[in-house]
Amino acid sequence: MCCLEIKLFYRTQREMANVINKIVDEYWNNNIKEDELIQHIQTLFINNPRKIKKGDQFTTIIQQVCGKRRLEIINRILNMKK
Repeated sequence: MCCLEIKLFYRTQREMANVINKIVDEYWNNNIKEDELIQHIQTLFINNPRKIKKGDQFTTIIQQVCGKRRLEIINRILNMKK
């Protein structure tokens, strides 16, 4: 991955949202490939599920910071069969 550092565990939902934004933006800027995008998002969710979703919905902070377009992509990735 280009110059993007991704940890496995995050302390706050805001940190998580900022990392999600960076990952998706790197994908949109053609700096990472689709399979890397999918792998990173799935890994983040596996290790930090409560910081991303409460029940079936994204947390309020994730919604506010990430925005609708990014969350559509994240939702599709999280609903993929592994």
